Amino acid sequence: MQAPRLEIRDIIRRYDGKPVVNNVSLTIQPGKVTCLLGPSGCGKSTTLRIIAGVEMQDSGSIYIDGNLICDTVVRVPPERRSVGLMFQDFALFPHLSVGENVAFGLKTSASEKRARAKEYLERVGLAGYIDDYPHQLSGGEQQRVALARALAPKPRLMLMDEPFSGLDNRLRDGIRDETLELLKEEGTSVLLVTHEPEEAMRMADEIALMRQGHIVQQGAPYNIYNAPADREAVAFFSDINTIRGEVKGALVATPFGQFLAPGYADGSRVEIVFRPQHVGIDFDRAGKGPSPSAKTGAPARGVVQRARFMGSESLVEFRMDHDGEKLRATVPNVFLPKPGTPMWLSIRRDRCFVFPAS
Repeated sequence: MQAPRLEIRDIIRRYDGKPVVNNVSLTIQPGKVTCLLGPSGCGKSTTLRIIAGVEMQDSGSIYIDGNLICDTVVRVPPERRSVGLMFQDFALFPHLSVGENVAFGLKTSASEKRARAKEYLERVGLAGYIDDYPHQLSGGEQQRVALARALAPKPRLMLMDEPFSGLDNRLRDGIRDETLELLKEEGTSVLLVTHEPEEAMRMADEIALMRQGHIVQQGAPYNIYNAPADREAVAFFSDINTIRGEVKGALVATPFGQFLAPGYADGSRVEIVFRPQHVGIDFDRAGKGPSPSAKTGAPARGVVQRARFMGSESLVEFRMDHDGEKLRATVPNVFLPKPGTPMWLSIRRDRCFVFPAS
């Protein structure tokens, strides 16, 4: 059986006695892209620096292709780990030409360095810029040079720390897709640090969701999104709505009908969490709404507070009649009912998550 490209086991890193990376374990298979996703300050970049070898863990071990490269006794130096690095600021040397930047660190002759630099600049569409300098390039071009430089030594593992956040939105998607395609062609395993769920969903074969130094959930993007570990995991990927209730006979009674809550004891307080795109809207007909259904349960009435067009969808906010709480719904295209309009809302039962009340 093939060993994982990267395996980190029980990594702990403390600053002033406080764990910033707390018992983190992670596995990446050859040729796969894993995103370490989480809010700023949760320990993502520290984890990346430990893998790269520019920072030491307090305990735990790291393996590449089954070989120990670092624990609290053994420490393979960064330059011998076959690890490439890409950062947010590109980190190009301003006094070196584009070709010299790409060739920097290669242990070959000058002619071989230039040939390798030209090869990888061709891969990113910049061969004609080999003798130019970084300040002559756009941000997107500098990013491509940084990618070529990281790939030129043919690393087995690429570590990327928010590499696209310095680009404007117009460029970002195209550069991300080009980068991912090139990394896949090279067969390079990737660990990408990001705080943007959309970026992780777009690029990753697997997502490791990190919070306060822990990995709270790891899996394919579809599973992370549709089977979240807790309320905070749902909220990290999208806006959420929450209704609260008490369990009785594995059911929770709400104005939207009963919800299943298997595994919760009678009397438990729970939260039913759902996303705005899973809220259905129907018109009020002289105080009456649509009939209940197995798919959406019973409807509940609310009054429009605000409606905004967001580009590809409309966001409508309601104040619910039964408790005065606010609920949000999103609707494809343009749907802008006037404030004060009564409407009936229903919820997709198969898109609800039940968690213990916070």
